[in-house]
Amino acid sequence: MKRVLVIGANSYIGKKFHEYVYSFNEKLIDVDLVSAADGSWEKVDFTLYDSVLHLSAIVHRKEKKAMKDLYEKVNHRLPVEIACKTKASHVKQFIFMSTAAVYGDINGCITKETVPKPASLYGKTKLAAEEDLLKLENENFKIAIIRAPMVYGEGCKGNYERLRKLAMCTPIFPDYHNKRSWVHIDRLNYNILEIIFNEGSGYYFPQDENYADTCEVVIGIRAKREKKTYTIRYFNKMIGYLKKRIKLINKLFGDLYYNKLDSI
Repeated sequence: MKRVLVIGANSYIGKKFHEYVYSFNEKLIDVDLVSAADGSWEKVDFTLYDSVLHLSAIVHRKEKKAMKDLYEKVNHRLPVEIACKTKASHVKQFIFMSTAAVYGDINGCITKETVPKPASLYGKTKLAAEEDLLKLENENFKIAIIRAPMVYGEGCKGNYERLRKLAMCTPIFPDYHNKRSWVHIDRLNYNILEIIFNEGSGYYFPQDENYADTCEVVIGIRAKREKKTYTIRYFNKMIGYLKKRIKLINKLFGDLYYNKLDSI
């Protein structure tokens, strides 16, 4: 049996991973959750674990320049500090939940060879953490980095929840189609289990079998509430022009998807 320590007791993925693991009749692994924000992790005996899964981060906030130090502290320096303790405790594996945001405002397909170019504080600090974490890796200490796209599922906050709220208040939506990687929380949890049991290392690009299409997602969200959606192409040329210039438009209608050959 594997023993896993999850850093980020209050995180959405942390809670769902805990629920997912204990939903099986047969106990697969033993999972403990601890908070990073209040320093609880410092009191934990890491030698009891086979893997440490780091989920704690600042995300889904409106970024301001004054927040740079906070992002640097929580998203970059903290996971490296925890990884150092993990390594010193002779734990075999450290799994870091990163993000597709390390690729910045790219519009198109992402492969293993795509060079990250983060545009946000969130993406920049996550990438900085990745780089420092890999410096700690050796034959006895494996680093696994998960560059997750948009996560969705029951109770999920963030970009999917914003899209859901938008969908519920607009019966008319542009008939503009795109491709974006996304991953359901259950699939992500399954992928995390695979990485743990395989004692994996390196980069991982989880995603659902099918890409998300913003227009189709909106139609689907509304259909579940028995609401009809009317799609129009009137604004398509304008969207094509604006998504190259406005981040919010690109985030909503642009293409950002992992090559399926590279995903797990």
